[in-house]
Amino acid sequence: MQTIPLSNLALAFIPVVVVIVVIWRWQLDYKHSIYAVGRMLIQLLLIGYVLTYVFQTNSAYIVITALSLMLGVASWIALRTISVPLKNLYLSSITAIVLGGGGVLLLITQYVLVLSPWYSATMMIPLAGMIFANCMNSISLAGERLESEINSGKPYDKAKIIALRTALIPITNSLLAVGIVSLPGMMTGQILSGVSPLIAVRYQVMVMCMIFGSAGIASAVFLHLVKQDFYKR
Repeated sequence: MQTIPLSNLALAFIPVVVVIVVIWRWQLDYKHSIYAVGRMLIQLLLIGYVLTYVFQTNSAYIVITALSLMLGVASWIALRTISVPLKNLYLSSITAIVLGGGGVLLLITQYVLVLSPWYSATMMIPLAGMIFANCMNSISLAGERLESEINSGKPYDKAKIIALRTALIPITNSLLAVGIVSLPGMMTGQILSGVSPLIAVRYQVMVMCMIFGSAGIASAVFLHLVKQDFYKR
């Protein structure tokens, strides 16, 4: 794949600026958007150097440390839209991502891809990133909707069902649209790098299954664990 010159990459920020201007004109919190974009840029620049080091060392201890850090941060970010105190929900969030995301990651890396060595950094970390981020988003949606439904007076069992359905909307839409409306990132990247579309399809099927499975399991586990935390307020 060709290297993108920095001058060309700067052009990608044009639509970002347009959106921030719209947010400002509509009197929304444009500073938060600027902060998010700036943080994205810094994080990606830093992770580029970090991953270069991790991939070169390819140490099991470093990979496990990186996965633990990713897990901890994802569990924390997932709860930022919920008003229940973080300390009450953090353990539930970690548990949900470990069971939903970690279980799926283990299945994919050790039994579908059969990585050798088992901790292969170039595969383990990117796949873990996709899975943990997906769990994070689904838990965030589930928690926010659960809180909203409980505050509106619905019983927990009904609110839980609505919350799970909400959490699965993004991935369900992706399942319906993949191959027709969109060519997802992994498949597009492989095709651009010269891999046969038929091989790229197999990897994308794997990705869609792991994303749907991790989202559903993590959300269900989280919703099961937090019942008492929402009624302690």
